[in-house]
Amino acid sequence: MNIRSLLKDYRFYSLSLALLAMAALFAFPTRQQSGETYNLTVIVDITRSMNAEDYRIGEQAVSRLAFVKHSLRELIGRLPCQSKVGLGVFTERRSTVLYQPIEVCSGYAELDKSIAALDWRMAWAADSRIAGGLLNAMQLLKDHDSALVFISDGQEAPPLNPRYRTDFSEIKGKLKGLIVGAGGLQAVPIPKFDAKGRRIGVYGPDDVPHRSSFGESDLNPEKIEGYDARNAPFGKYAASGNEHQTALRENYLQQLATETGLSYRRLQDSESLSAAVKVPDYATLTELDADVRHFYALTALLLSLAIFVL
Repeated sequence: MNIRSLLKDYRFYSLSLALLAMAALFAFPTRQQSGETYNLTVIVDITRSMNAEDYRIGEQAVSRLAFVKHSLRELIGRLPCQSKVGLGVFTERRSTVLYQPIEVCSGYAELDKSIAALDWRMAWAADSRIAGGLLNAMQLLKDHDSALVFISDGQEAPPLNPRYRTDFSEIKGKLKGLIVGAGGLQAVPIPKFDAKGRRIGVYGPDDVPHRSSFGESDLNPEKIEGYDARNAPFGKYAASGNEHQTALRENYLQQLATETGLSYRRLQDSESLSAAVKVPDYATLTELDADVRHFYALTALLLSLAIFVL
């Protein structure tokens, strides 16, 4: 075939353009464009009620904590590069930040492994003072530019004494973020474990307190059976209740959201967490290095197919 015939052959141009597209793929893999990034610090409730199994992944029933971890691992895969995520845990009345926010693409492996390693055995105390833990988390982050994502089922243990509610007035509105409610609305048993972490059944009515015995009772003494101002301010008889079971305390978490100035969302599926945080309130508009290699690769593929198809 002579040069003139070759130049008239469309296959020559298709192959040449395909080679140029492949060269551009390596030479210009990214381009600058405006986009939204996110800076989040996630605090996860690891108290024992988070072991309740009222979620499903596929056909398998899983605990609230397991489903939260599953949702967080999916979230970091959906956030755009240059976004940052930090991680912490809550138990008793304190929140602890395990590490400050790190970039989700370069630090993906570290983020994924640390989220997968979250465990209820990391708890340093059995109590669950959620309002206190939320206040502590807000105080830790109030001078940072990271939005708070506080994930909990809302079950205080022992039950909250309304006389001693947490005061959020000094910190309300000083940081962005949301409370995420984990768990189902129907009460389910709480798994029980021995000292070696082996499951040995579920908690029964006699295993947990059903009322707070801290400070002064919020009830009128006349309504407290067996009341004695000095020796039995909460009464002489053990309280009964259903605190040995657990359901999402959504009304309580919504009330905390109102008191703190945070938003509230319920964790119903793994997509709902991404939808809750990928909103303009938590986004920062910045210049991103967008990956455009797929455009060049698709162009080269179509041009190569044209050589054989046309």
